[in-house]
Amino acid sequence: MKYTCLNPIASVGLDQFTEGYEKTEKMEDADAVLVRSAAMHDLELPDGLYAVARAGAGVNNIPLDKCAEKGIVVFNTPGANANGVKELVIAGMLLASRDIIGGVEWAKSEAGSEDIAKKAEKEKKKFAGCELMGKKLGIIGLGAIGIQVANVAECLGMDVYGYDPYISVDAAWKLSKGVKHIKDVDDIYRTCDYITIHVPLLDSTRKMINQDAIDLMKENVVILNFARDMLVDEEAIVKALKEGKVKKYVCDFPNTTTAGVKNAIIIPHLGASTAESEDNCAKMAVQELMEYLEKGNIINSVNYPNCSLGECTHANRIAINHRNVKNMLGQFTDIFATSDINIANMVNKSKGDYAYSLFDLDSVASKEVLDKICAVEGVLRVRVIK
Repeated sequence: MKYTCLNPIASVGLDQFTEGYEKTEKMEDADAVLVRSAAMHDLELPDGLYAVARAGAGVNNIPLDKCAEKGIVVFNTPGANANGVKELVIAGMLLASRDIIGGVEWAKSEAGSEDIAKKAEKEKKKFAGCELMGKKLGIIGLGAIGIQVANVAECLGMDVYGYDPYISVDAAWKLSKGVKHIKDVDDIYRTCDYITIHVPLLDSTRKMINQDAIDLMKENVVILNFARDMLVDEEAIVKALKEGKVKKYVCDFPNTTTAGVKNAIIIPHLGASTAESEDNCAKMAVQELMEYLEKGNIINSVNYPNCSLGECTHANRIAINHRNVKNMLGQFTDIFATSDINIANMVNKSKGDYAYSLFDLDSVASKEVLDKICAVEGVLRVRVIK
C-alpha cells in the first residue's frame, strides 16, 4: 500500500505504518492520502485512491461528495485536538474578562521607567476586569471540544448552559451533570454573559451568529469563535463592537474584517497548533487508514457510515461502496447465493446518499462473482480485503 501526504504530518503518526506501507510523493500512485489544510477541491482524484484522512476535525478543504461518488472514504479525527482547543477557549475567556493584553502592552511601554512599580499601582485600574466565577457561559455545540469546555468552565465556577439538538449518548455521558441542557439556542443568546460556538460549518450553521442573534444577546456579551470563521457574521460583530453591545469578540481566524478592530481579540489560528494535538491527529488518522485498508472497517468517516466486522476469520472479505438505494443488499446476497457462496457474516450501513457493505464469506469469490457485483447499478467500488 502507498500513501502520500499533502501537508507535513507528525512523524509519530507516520511511524505507525507497518512494513507493508510505502510513502510516495505522487498522488496518482497513492492508495491513501493524509492531509491537514491543503485544498483538494481542484485536485484530480486518481481511480486507485481508496481513502483520505484529515488530520484534524474540519473537512471543508475536501470534496466529500466527489470522493463518495468515486468510492473514496474520507476520515477525520474528532476529539484528537480537543484538549488543545479547549485550553485556548478558556484562555480566550480570561483574555476577554480581564484586560491582560492591555496590561502587558502598558508594562512594555514603561520598560525604561524606574518608577514602573509605582505607576502600575495607579494604572492597573484601567485594566481591571471581572472574574469568570458566577458568570453564565453558553456553549453551542456539545461535541468533543464543547464538552471539555463545559466541564472545565463548571470547575471554574461558571453557570454553564449547553445547546446541541444532536448530542450523542456517548457525549451526554461525558458531560458534567451540572451543565444545563438548553433546547432553544435563543435562550443561550438571551441568558449568557459568554457565548462560545463549537459546531461544524454547514449551510444551516453558516453565519448563525448574525445581527438577529446579537440583538437577542445581553449588553456587554463576550463571543468566542474557535470553530470556523464563517459561523459568524463578522460585519455584524464589528458593528456590535463599535456600538458597545458586544464587549469582546475572541476569534481564532484572522481576516481583514476583524483584525485590528478595537475589542476584537484575534488569534492566528492556534487552537490545535500544539505539538500534542498534531501528534494525536496524526496517530488517529493513520490508525483509521490502516483499519480501513487492511480490514475494510470504517471508523470516523464523514462521507460514509461507520461500519465494522472486526477481524476477518473467514476465507474471504468483500467491501462494497454503493449508493443508498433500495434492493442493493438483496442483489448482493442473490449473487453470492447463485454462486454457491455462503455468507458467514455481514453488515450494511448507510449515511445520506451513500452506503457501505461488508461480507465475510466461507469461500473465496471468483473474479466472475466480483464482476457481477461491480455491474450492479449503484455500486461505486468493490474491494477484496482478504
